[in-house]
Amino acid sequence: MLEIIPGILEKDWSEIERKIELVRPFAKTIHIDILDRKFAPNTTFLDPLPFAKYTLPSSGQAFPSSGQAPFFELHMMVEEPIQYLKPFADAGLLAIDGPTPLSAIQVPYDDLDCVLVMTIKAGFSGQVFMPEHLEKVKALRQAQGKQFPIEVDGGINDGIIIQARSAGATRFVSTSFLFASQNPHERYQALNSHLKNF
Repeated sequence: MLEIIPGILEKDWSEIERKIELVRPFAKTIHIDILDRKFAPNTTFLDPLPFAKYTLPSSGQAFPSSGQAPFFELHMMVEEPIQYLKPFADAGLLAIDGPTPLSAIQVPYDDLDCVLVMTIKAGFSGQVFMPEHLEKVKALRQAQGKQFPIEVDGGINDGIIIQARSAGATRFVSTSFLFASQNPHERYQALNSHLKNF
């Protein structure tokens, strides 16, 4: 299944919440970047408590009052990820930074819901797309077959999305392209349209 995923990389909860509310009516998944200034030279909002308002404690269902139920996907670009796992959630997705080879994946792919390949240098949104990282996507697709979800994060816009899809990606995190617009929903629809016409 192909999916466009709005990405949020912010230092302040008020800005995270504003962006969540902007994309909540149409996004199935919302990607939240978590940075500690150690793994990459940037930091983001690191407190899990405000996110609790979007989840029913008993069922874990996101956005219980809404017809839409987006899922929060956390991208932890931190030096000590274990300390963030318990407060935020269980993770089933593994992210590979640009310089990290696929051979560094030391867990069985059957234990993963998805592999995320960074297509920019980790740490800041608005960076230039690095097409050479699509080679990892191609290698993953060839090794894992058609059904395995592969996500790309970084520089995804209405031109780049086709390159990423051609390489084998099925999930596309877009941050600057969506939120730099006055109408993120229109941009989201444009990305979906490019995928449908692929």
